[in-house]
Amino acid sequence: MKRIYDEWSNKVSKTMTNQYSTSFSFSSRLLSKNIRNDIYAIYGLVRLADEIVDSFHDYDKEQLLIDLKNDYNKAIDMKISLNPILNSFQSVYHRYNFEPYLVEKFFESMQMDLNPSKYNCKLYDRYIHGSAEVVGLMCLKVFVNGDEEKYLDLKESAMKLGSAFQKVNFLRDIEYDSKELGRIYFPNIDIKQMTDVEKSIIIRDIENDFSDSLIGLKKLDKDSFFGVYVAYVYYRELLKKIKKLNVSKLYSTRIRINNFKKIGLVCRSAIKVNLGMF
Repeated sequence: MKRIYDEWSNKVSKTMTNQYSTSFSFSSRLLSKNIRNDIYAIYGLVRLADEIVDSFHDYDKEQLLIDLKNDYNKAIDMKISLNPILNSFQSVYHRYNFEPYLVEKFFESMQMDLNPSKYNCKLYDRYIHGSAEVVGLMCLKVFVNGDEEKYLDLKESAMKLGSAFQKVNFLRDIEYDSKELGRIYFPNIDIKQMTDVEKSIIIRDIENDFSDSLIGLKKLDKDSFFGVYVAYVYYRELLKKIKKLNVSKLYSTRIRINNFKKIGLVCRSAIKVNLGMF
């Protein structure tokens, strides 16, 4: 029965989320059960494409990405796929009426990762839009449950939050991205000679994104608010830890937050929300 296959597809997307991202899966568990599988489906596709360009070094990455995109297009047209990740995603795509533009821009950014180069401001903004902002918009489609008016109202905040998350990841992965993958995302900066002043400028930009995103985050309903808020708090905590490090430490230390501290963040977040102090 198709229902059994769809349920299995959802489980595959959930497993991928749990295996590949402890932080994302942690905050996703705080979402309502009504939407949790839909967010897993979005992450599943994003993660699969990301793994192709980031870690499948012994294979033809470009061809694999082309194949994935072609299979994605078939899944959207046919409303089914024998790839369980794509099968779960296409269901969410149709249920919430995603604009094709969102996924097209995502694949464009993944293609950019196959040809690493130093980014200027225009390419930097383009990459972040496709790799993070549109993913935030896909999630927002789920969070507002098809309410177009609310989607448009929260759209800018969702993009800012996705942008902030991505830029924090750029900083925490700066050594691996530059040395192992040959990618230098931050524009007009020599990564090997980045100063603490330049790092401070980047952090200020991220803090502005976080501040702008909070405006819309507060308007989310109870199904999605707390899970998104905890992710927001988690990434702000990562940024706070990065801020305390000098540049040389960034190249030798990948900032993490252990599970005990994550639980503490959830408890503090719950208290702040209940007291209206967020």
